[in-house]
Amino acid sequence: MTVAVRASVASRTLPACAGLVALACVGSVLWSGLAERPVALAFGAFVALGELARRTGEEGPEAAPVATAGALAYALLGDVAGRPTHHGVAQTVTVVLVGSLLGGAPHIARGDGRLAGRLARRVLTVGFAAVCFQPLFNQGAFRALSGPAYALLLVALLALTALYDGVLAALPARTGRAPRALGPLLREELRGMAGITSAVCATGVTLALAVAVAGLWALPVFSVPLLLTQLSHRRYAAVRATYRQTIASLARATEVAGCTPAGHARRVADLSGAVGRELGLSGPELTVLEYAALMHDIGQLSLVDPVPDGATAALPVPEQRRIALLGGAVVRRTGVDAAVAVVVESQADPRDDQPPAARIVRAVNAYEERARAAGPGGALTALEELRLATGGDYAPEVVEALARVIARGCLTVPVAG
Repeated sequence: MTVAVRASVASRTLPACAGLVALACVGSVLWSGLAERPVALAFGAFVALGELARRTGEEGPEAAPVATAGALAYALLGDVAGRPTHHGVAQTVTVVLVGSLLGGAPHIARGDGRLAGRLARRVLTVGFAAVCFQPLFNQGAFRALSGPAYALLLVALLALTALYDGVLAALPARTGRAPRALGPLLREELRGMAGITSAVCATGVTLALAVAVAGLWALPVFSVPLLLTQLSHRRYAAVRATYRQTIASLARATEVAGCTPAGHARRVADLSGAVGRELGLSGPELTVLEYAALMHDIGQLSLVDPVPDGATAALPVPEQRRIALLGGAVVRRTGVDAAVAVVVESQADPRDDQPPAARIVRAVNAYEERARAAGPGGALTALEELRLATGGDYAPEVVEALARVIARGCLTVPVAG
């Protein structure tokens, strides 16, 4: 099966599975009727309002945390004000689906066409949580649990659901245009859940427990902390986006000045990020790596005579170090994280003295320069040159990770001329 076919199959498999699950659940509810209508309407409206509050273009549970928390709470709801519920798996999925569609309609009208993918993941995730809880609860399997034990049970079920959701998020990249091993992808997804996703899961548990005791009035009351968290997250994301745009603009200064070819910094940053993920770098480490890769050539602005084609990898080592130190000094003056400056400064140091990010930037920059200069077929030539030089200049593990990324066709390098 070719990569293109795998990508096409991966892009359709999850929506198709979610569609079948949704059709089966909606059909079951239409056949049997809606149980406990006030509860279903309350949670459906809650999910719709949470989806309505989503900002167009945002992805993941953190984009619509209220809707996600409400959906998970309904999946794990066993009682309402002390009275047992009997809505089951099919009604859970149906209510969440209808609420998400109603809340997502304005986003579709504004041109956001990714609702189908988001709904597919939510339907499968909520369905999984409901399957783990609703049948056993309705059979009385959890009646012996109360207090902290029952709360811990819900937390454990949501942790299992989060793992399942991480697998769903990783599968498209596992079989897509640039397939990667599932293990690193899953670790990357789970690391990303340490932030607001944890708050979403905690709020889901809190809502389920609060509604069980206090009734439906608990929904608006206990969702307030998550709404505040969502607002803070959006402000933080806006600051980070502005920060990244500033760094990207600084990185383009070398291109505007004619020191480096157009797009060189962005290509090195993108390929460095792919290699960093291949090597298992954490989220903060990948951020430092991206910023350092974008600004790795900024020291060339201090040169009186520009380097031909900006190809610093071919310069003598003392000259490489001088440019790297000049670049680090510029980065420190910009107010960027000092860790970025350290990477920029050390990219020409002896391999054993470099931090992992500097080893990646050094190897990727050399690859990009050599592949661009070699013309057609330059990628293989450049990789072979880097392999032959691994005894001294480039870390073998970085070169091999780079080779795996290139073999998957993640990125291309323009031909010189």
